[in-house]
Amino acid sequence: MTGTANESRHGAAGRLLVPALMFIALVVAVVGSLGAPLITAVAGEFEVSLAAAQWTLTAPLLVGAIATPVLGRLGAGPRRRQVILAILAVVVAGSLLTVVAPSFGWLLAGRVAQGAGLGLAALMMGVARDHLPQQRAGAAIALLSVASTVGIGIGYPLAGLLTNVSGLRAAYGLGLLITAGALAAAWRAVPQPPPGRSAVVDVPGAALLGAGLIALSLAISQTALWTEHPALAAALPVAAAVLLAAWVRRERRSAVPLVDFTLLRHPAVAGANVTMFLGGIGMYLLLTLVTRYVQTPASAGYGFGVDVFTAGLVLVPFSVLGFAGGKLAPRLRERLQAATVLAAGGGAVLAALVVFALARGQLWLAFAVMGLLGLGVGAFSAAMPAAILAATPPEETSSAMSFNQVVRSVGFSIGSALGGLVLAAHTGTGATFPAEAGYTTAAWAGAVAMAVTILISLVLRRAAGRTA
Repeated sequence: MTGTANESRHGAAGRLLVPALMFIALVVAVVGSLGAPLITAVAGEFEVSLAAAQWTLTAPLLVGAIATPVLGRLGAGPRRRQVILAILAVVVAGSLLTVVAPSFGWLLAGRVAQGAGLGLAALMMGVARDHLPQQRAGAAIALLSVASTVGIGIGYPLAGLLTNVSGLRAAYGLGLLITAGALAAAWRAVPQPPPGRSAVVDVPGAALLGAGLIALSLAISQTALWTEHPALAAALPVAAAVLLAAWVRRERRSAVPLVDFTLLRHPAVAGANVTMFLGGIGMYLLLTLVTRYVQTPASAGYGFGVDVFTAGLVLVPFSVLGFAGGKLAPRLRERLQAATVLAAGGGAVLAALVVFALARGQLWLAFAVMGLLGLGVGAFSAAMPAAILAATPPEETSSAMSFNQVVRSVGFSIGSALGGLVLAAHTGTGATFPAEAGYTTAAWAGAVAMAVTILISLVLRRAAGRTA
């Protein structure tokens, strides 16, 4: 009777919980992506430079990178539900501010508040692992990982369409609407965590990590620094290395670390985070290359000169096939090791990079490349949690996955910056657009990163086979 009652309770919870968690993860991804397609519109609306408008994308990403490990630790404690609701309330307030912002400063403040929500994905995974049966929890966590990555393809076309039809504030109004819905869904469906948990946040450690990530993110995301202020740009990575080294030293000695480094000693966990870092470079590099390429006017000698909405539509195959890859990965996991699925997903991303490097003369090829990229990213993202959580205690799920999310964010930032640096190097003096050869070079650089990712995944598979 007890077993039947437990199954009934799990089933009832699962029917409400899984859709709610998926919706929250998608909302976070969509709101985080609203900055990218709106940069030009923000510059025009508030009469600021494109470099200044770029901060509407950079600032929330920086806040998300800092918030992720802190929320991961809080999510391991007894007040996880309250933390989720509080952060979503902050995101809703930020979304409202972006709609009514009287100046660029207020808009940026709203985007900063929205960035706090980017740390929620790991908490959603912790909720799923605690409150769903083991088999369903694994599938749900895989889909949450996919949603937090490929969900950006949903926000781009919607934001572009609303901006074209009703203006910038209508696009930010979409963010307000869906974040309010996410808060309501969390209030209704997210349960209290199991008893006996504790979550003491290492505040000095969080400060060291935050400062280190800010310095690193600025160095890799603000490519203009390297040409306008090279001394400052060179100092930032050094400062980041010192700060992060101090953080690691403190974490190893702390009784309540933000990240349990003993887990990283496990080859599967350490290897999975390395593959996420390198894979993130190749994935996001291609994402930014394609969206920039299709918007380049044909007068440059290449490109298609599409508007923001059409450029957003190019990302639809990325999201659709990304979720298809995420659905496929658990079925592959029934027959294959997680490392093998990681290698297969990386192989699809590598194929997309090669296709883009060799053939991109027609618009339909951009849709095809993005679909292939989405399939690979979906399978890769869905397999990643299984590779990490196999060696992670249930109570450390949020913390372990939050660290992986930080590694992913840094990889994405480096991929974006690498693409920008390569294209800048192929832009002649006084030219607006880079030579087309820059796209080829950048694509091959991404292909190298993905080839190394696949190699590491295969090494992990061999090591797991020997252990078994």
